Amino acid sequence: MITIEKLSETGNRNKFIKEFITYPKRIYSREINWIPWFDIDMKKILKKRHPFFLHSEGEFFLAKENDKTVGRICVVSNVRYQKEHNRKCAHFFFLDAAKREDVFAALLDAAAAWAKERKLEYLDGPMLFGGAYGSGVLIKGYEQSAPMTMMPYNYPYYRTFIENSGFTKFFDTYGTDISPDNFVLSEKITRMAEKVLQRGRFKVLEFKSKKEILKIADKIIALYNTTLADHPEDYPLTDKELNQLKKDLLTIASPDLIKILTYDDKIVGYLLAFADISPILHRNMGRITLPGFFRMMRGMKRSEKLLANGMAILPEYQRLGGNALLYYELSKTVRSRNFKIAKTVQINESTVLMLADIHKLGAVDEVVHRLYQRKL
Repeated sequence: MITIEKLSETGNRNKFIKEFITYPKRIYSREINWIPWFDIDMKKILKKRHPFFLHSEGEFFLAKENDKTVGRICVVSNVRYQKEHNRKCAHFFFLDAAKREDVFAALLDAAAAWAKERKLEYLDGPMLFGGAYGSGVLIKGYEQSAPMTMMPYNYPYYRTFIENSGFTKFFDTYGTDISPDNFVLSEKITRMAEKVLQRGRFKVLEFKSKKEILKIADKIIALYNTTLADHPEDYPLTDKELNQLKKDLLTIASPDLIKILTYDDKIVGYLLAFADISPILHRNMGRITLPGFFRMMRGMKRSEKLLANGMAILPEYQRLGGNALLYYELSKTVRSRNFKIAKTVQINESTVLMLADIHKLGAVDEVVHRLYQRKL
């Protein structure tokens, strides 16, 4: 018989936290495409020390059978998301279990019951802290490695069991592959980008060290709210959440891959790209040891795969040549270290123009994640 244990009611919090973190490592230990979150970050979330929990609440569940863990899930009520999107919803995340439909049903029902107690009308997910941390169920691209912790990876049966529990599509996000050989800017885009740079009002800031990035990091991260907060997978982050996001991104940042667009010295756009070290993160299995840290540092320099995790420009500057300049810089970045492949991460299907643009530039859809919803 399956029983559900809550973190808030468990008699041994430390044991629960350890189980919640280690359980998925057991079912994905041989799946190289799955990448665990850092243990230290998971503990911060489970102990509710992440700034998200200063404005919203959440609960964590373990599914048990014969005193053995057979699954996990968390559920949150994000008041800032609810206000931004005028949607009375809870979000589930960290849903993991072996191939057993009854376990999925029990976990999702537990999350739904928690949401109903708070008079919420929908259970959506998987989603936690917004798009920057990855969201959705992988429904296409199982042969593709998860790009570090920027997109979730799961087995194919997740989709079936979630849909069998009464969930329907909310929206999809796309991950694309860009081969440097096929990523060719048109003469029109190239001329436009070069022309706006010659005029001198647009500039591209480049960096040699993380120290240089830190000097303007707050302004870069603040632009995140302006450009992405209204997207269906995002919400306006608080200052403390923005500061946490800044720390998380700087941990894996390669300064030469970060490009900032300014107009009359005002920051108006950004390209946040990272060297993919997913195989190393899988090997480290969430642990940050000294050898593991040095493997990460070496991997950032030797990686043959580029991840474009963030690319945006304020709307009022797009028609002034900003879009052309953004694609121009992406093209240069893709070729900057002789990367063999570049990947864009979780572009929402609602951003029709951006998807059309990158397809014209040679990008091919390889990965699809789906956000689900269930009426309560």
